[in-house]
Amino acid sequence: MKKLTSVLLAFTLVLSIALLAACGTSTKTTAETTAAADVVITVGASSTPHAEILEQAKAALAAEGYTLKIVVYDDYVLPNKALADGELDANYFQHTPYLNSYNASNGTDLIAAASIHYEPFGIYGNGVTDLKSLAAGATIIIPADDSNETRALLLLQQEGLITLADGANATDGVTILDIADNGGYKLIDVQADTVAAQLKNSDAGTIAVINGNYALAAGLKITDALAQEDASGDAAKTYANIIAVKKGDESSPKIKALIAALETNAIKSYIEKTYSGAVVAIF
Repeated sequence: MKKLTSVLLAFTLVLSIALLAACGTSTKTTAETTAAADVVITVGASSTPHAEILEQAKAALAAEGYTLKIVVYDDYVLPNKALADGELDANYFQHTPYLNSYNASNGTDLIAAASIHYEPFGIYGNGVTDLKSLAAGATIIIPADDSNETRALLLLQQEGLITLADGANATDGVTILDIADNGGYKLIDVQADTVAAQLKNSDAGTIAVINGNYALAAGLKITDALAQEDASGDAAKTYANIIAVKKGDESSPKIKALIAALETNAIKSYIEKTYSGAVVAIF
C-alpha cells in the first residue's frame, strides 16, 4: 500500500510540474506574440503605385525595428472594410473625398493621417490622338464611384467636351445627372478598376478618363494622355492619396513610424524617377 501511495504521489508531482511548465510556456508565448504584433505594421494598398512605394519604405522601418507587411487589394472597398475591422493598421490607396464618402455610406470612422502623393487624372483614347478630332457621338468612359466620377466630369468640362450645371463643384460632388450639355457624346460610367480594360476593348474613336493608378497598372503613360488635371492646382490638395487609419490611431508609434519612413527624400526621388509625372509626391 505504501508503495502504491508513493507511486501516486510521484505521479502527481510530475503532473503538477508539467502543468506549471505548460502554463509558463503559454504565458511566454502570449507575451512573445503580443510583442511581435507590436512591431509589425500591416498596410493595405493598391498594387500600383501604392504597394510599390511602400516597398521602398521597408528598409527605413526595419532600421527602426518594424516589419512592414503589405496586403495588396484590387478594389476600392475591401481595404477600408479591413481597416475598420481591425485587420489592417492603415491603408494607402485613396484620397480624402473618397474616404469621406465611404465613412458616410458605411458608418465608419476612418481618417487621413498623412497625404503622400497625387495622381493626375488623364484622358486616354482608343485611336484618338487629339480631343479636337473626337467624332460626334463618340463614347466617353468614366469611373462611376462618387469622387472619381466628380473628377472625371470636371476634367471633361475643363477640356470643353461637356457642360455641367451651374454650381457644380468638387466639394458637393458631381454625377452624370449634373450634365447640362453632353456635347453630343455618349457617357458611360463603370467601375473604376475596369475603365482601362474597357477602353482597350472599345471601338476605335472612344476615349476614357482613367485614375492614375489604374492607368499605370494598364501600362498607360501620363505623357500619352490627351489631357490631364493640373498637378499644381486645387485638385492636388483635394485628391491627394493618403495614409488612412482608424480614428485614434493617427498618433500611435506604428503610424508615426510609417509616415516618417514615407516622407523622405529617398521616397520622393523614387516617385519622380519611377513614375515620370504620373505620380507626384506632395510632402
